[in-house]
Amino acid sequence: MSFKASAAIPRIYRMKFQRDIYKDLKALEKSMGENDEESSNLDMFSLEMFENIAFVMEKHADASIPNTPEEWLDEFNTFSIYQVLPQLIELWGLNVKTDVEAKKTSSNRA
Repeated sequence: MSFKASAAIPRIYRMKFQRDIYKDLKALEKSMGENDEESSNLDMFSLEMFENIAFVMEKHADASIPNTPEEWLDEFNTFSIYQVLPQLIELWGLNVKTDVEAKKTSSNRA
């Protein structure tokens, strides 16, 4: 699995699922607790949000994957939110941090 985060991800996610990826990632991060099953508050809706976010970020990295989350998930035997979500949050966090730094730098040049 390879994931890609870019400025296009919030728009792609919003267009495909009519949801805000920033709010959803924040809610998932909060629900994860200490990143283990015993301390998490993940429900089926949270799991679906996670699957949708992972799908959009992998589809963005590899256009050859199936066009729906269901077809994409069908390719896996298991899919652990506890292993993948921290990677997605870190990747997205790094992407947002880079965008903020770029904005600060470009506004300082003006």
